Amino acid sequence: MNKFDELFKLYSTNLNDEQVKSQVANLIKQHFDENNNIETYKKCLSIIDLTSLNGTDTQGEITTMTKKVNDFDEHFPHLPNVAAICVYPALVPVVKGHLTENVGIAAVTGGFPASQTFLEIKIAETAMSVLEGASEIDAVISLGEFLDGNYKDVYEELCEIKAACRDSHFKVIIESGALKSASLIKKAALVAMAAQGDFVKTSTGKIDVSATVEATFVICSAIREWYEKTGERIGYKAAGGIVTAEDAVKHFTIVKQILGNDWLNKSYFRFGASRLANNLLTAIEGKEVKYF
Repeated sequence: MNKFDELFKLYSTNLNDEQVKSQVANLIKQHFDENNNIETYKKCLSIIDLTSLNGTDTQGEITTMTKKVNDFDEHFPHLPNVAAICVYPALVPVVKGHLTENVGIAAVTGGFPASQTFLEIKIAETAMSVLEGASEIDAVISLGEFLDGNYKDVYEELCEIKAACRDSHFKVIIESGALKSASLIKKAALVAMAAQGDFVKTSTGKIDVSATVEATFVICSAIREWYEKTGERIGYKAAGGIVTAEDAVKHFTIVKQILGNDWLNKSYFRFGASRLANNLLTAIEGKEVKYF
């Protein structure tokens, strides 16, 4: 039995997809209403990684987005600012050069979004992003290797990227929408945590299926088990396809019920989103807001 067989056996990765779906539906049915309120919307706003990951992104557009984060308190003094700004590596210096608020700078690295490049490039891209000012690194696993069952190779590559992060937080994107079962999602989360990822993140947002409530349930359950066995508190980031306040509350509800209140802050819980921020502001203010 190899290291990863032992790991997967220890954390019970033989999951039933239909049971997971039923558990999630029941959890949301029982607890959604108690969380569907303005205070939750505010918390969700405060944990957003405000994201722009388009091939057409310009320095001017990213500068404008950064300045809106800088000026947020002037327009909404009663609300918390976002947690971070998330961009491609080449645009990290733009954010760094204009950002005046105490929010993170997240860079997507590791050959994002496909991860189909050489490890040396992934390491260099990560190290350069940190050098240019990224306080957080979001890197996707080598999905092809993972799907082939080469867990050791995936783990070792993540360890190399983690080392290149230095003091920056490392969010491991497992691309849960490409993993066709709850068991595979849990295995990917475990590999990410074994490699000392600071967060497990669902998705790149670049494939058809992104952050589902079932994926949130499975990953958070794995994080909970990991914490109970090791004492290590790992963060969770839901990214891709979370657009409305209702979407956010569903994921928030699952995180709250499985991981508890200690995870309901930007140190351990994030949303990766672009449109969600305005929709939460609209829900909070009771009128349409198109600030970001």
